[in-house]
Amino acid sequence: MLTILCKACNTELKSHPVQARSCKCPNMTMILNDKISAVDLTQVQIVSGINHKVQNTFLTPLDLEFQEQRKRRGVRKLEFEVK
Repeated sequence: MLTILCKACNTELKSHPVQARSCKCPNMTMILNDKISAVDLTQVQIVSGINHKVQNTFLTPLDLEFQEQRKRRGVRKLEFEVK
């Protein structure tokens, strides 16, 4: 959840996943999910940010370990004899 402050009217706005939240001052600060817009963005201050936490529910720990090992593998060049 993202929280911003409109310095023009001192209104604090909290993000919502679907609805756009805005203040009614001439700066027209608006927030929708993680997108911020305003007439003058210097009048907008981010109070609290988003914590991006990626949750992997599809891969098991064994699958993740296999992928990590696969990333560390080197590339082997094959030499072919051209006739």
